[in-house]
Amino acid sequence: MLHAIAPGFAYDQRMEQLSGLDASFIYMEGPRTPMHIGAVYIIDAAHSPEFSYRTFVEHVRKRLPLVPLLRKSVVEVPLDLGRPFWINDADFDLSAHLPKVGCPRPGGAEDLMDLAARVFSRPLDRSRPLWEIMFVDGVDSVPGISPDSFALISRIHHAAVDGVSGTEVMGALLDFTDQPRPVDMDDPFSPERRPTAVEMVRKSYSGIGKRSLSFARFIGDVIKGGAHIAKTRVIERHDPPPRLFSAPSTIFNATVSTRRSFGGAEFELAAIKELRGKVDGATVNDVLLAICAGGLRRYLLRRERLPERPMVCMAPISVRSREEQGAMGNRVSAMLVDLATDEDDTLERLDRIRRCTRGAKRESAALPADRIMEFVPSETAALAARAYVRTRMADRHRPVFNLVITNVPGPPRPVYLAGGRVDGIYGTAPVFDGMGLILVLFSQGGRVSVGITACHAIMPDVRDFEQDLRDAFDELALEAPAEPPEIPEDLSELQQAMKRLDDTVNRIQQGLKG
Repeated sequence: MLHAIAPGFAYDQRMEQLSGLDASFIYMEGPRTPMHIGAVYIIDAAHSPEFSYRTFVEHVRKRLPLVPLLRKSVVEVPLDLGRPFWINDADFDLSAHLPKVGCPRPGGAEDLMDLAARVFSRPLDRSRPLWEIMFVDGVDSVPGISPDSFALISRIHHAAVDGVSGTEVMGALLDFTDQPRPVDMDDPFSPERRPTAVEMVRKSYSGIGKRSLSFARFIGDVIKGGAHIAKTRVIERHDPPPRLFSAPSTIFNATVSTRRSFGGAEFELAAIKELRGKVDGATVNDVLLAICAGGLRRYLLRRERLPERPMVCMAPISVRSREEQGAMGNRVSAMLVDLATDEDDTLERLDRIRRCTRGAKRESAALPADRIMEFVPSETAALAARAYVRTRMADRHRPVFNLVITNVPGPPRPVYLAGGRVDGIYGTAPVFDGMGLILVLFSQGGRVSVGITACHAIMPDVRDFEQDLRDAFDELALEAPAEPPEIPEDLSELQQAMKRLDDTVNRIQQGLKG
């Protein structure tokens, strides 16, 4: 599932340095800003008579060879003279990562979500591998779930995985039937000693020449990407996506506290797909963004804090290639989306989101945004991140964007863990200064959940927001389909403009080769 480190490798070949983006999640972390992603998994006892804490622990133990990162610790370079490294933890203790607790009574959905909120409020222990899966029994009163059921609350540091690779980690533990598949492979794990400060600094600076060449290629990619964007805008007549720092100020864009709120709402995927027909060309992702936008509008209107200008979300996009499936770290780009929260008409809001995402996806793919952090010195990145948090700078500037809405696709079939059937998954991701709300969309087994993670001081009434999302779905479902779009005008002028842009791109490429 994930890459494995073969036994017998030399020391320097096993020690793996974090990328610039991955290291930024280490630098940003503090007591108020835990930087892990994760989820709540609900396991229905009616479908899982043999499931127990003991079977769960043994199942994870058997699957460890499939997931090397679960036994890797992070070591930081003194004075941030280089990005941190992953090493195989010589003191790995599985029991430290699989705690067991009881769900607070009466064991309902709110009790489980409140327990998860307390867990998600705490940073992971940096002295050991950066993950935890908490086993929760006594889930007795969740609608549609049998009494005496179970839940898992998982956390893994964002420096180790992005949303896609995070699902791959859990995918190594999950199965498509209640009979766990056998794992027939040698355990490649080989513990490493902790590297000295000198070794880490030497290895950090050994790659400077290679990064210089990579920077030159990066600049070339930016030039070509910019030309491609200009060409696309002319041909397809789409409006440019929102710019950074163009978002209005909202209650979500402030310094965060140490406490989190957590909740979720769930929808049938078939119903979401049916709503695509309300606006020609709309996608499932557009509909989900429109539901989130409608929920945000309702929530802020009730609190009399809706901004006049539309809110802007950042939507991560995986750029992980087929060859990179299973690799550690983050491989993402991003697009900015106008959520049209200033629009009262539900279908017009969906259509504006559709038009925006259509252009934003193309532009985000054209620029190598995920590589920018590779060329920022580690000392500079660490100092800037920590100073930003200490000085509460988020209260002094306009928002970069208002919130993150991330869509993580899961398997369309039911999944099982150690024979236990998973009947609900609600994702979480970090909030931090300047961004006190994040929504995680997760599809699995014919359903889509919206996981809500917020700073408790900003959104103490997360249950109200859950209902706002459901009401936004109902509002969109009741709307009649929009009128079909007009037939486009003659495209001859656009074709001529496209040829001129092609000539420009060719000249730029020839210049870079020269």
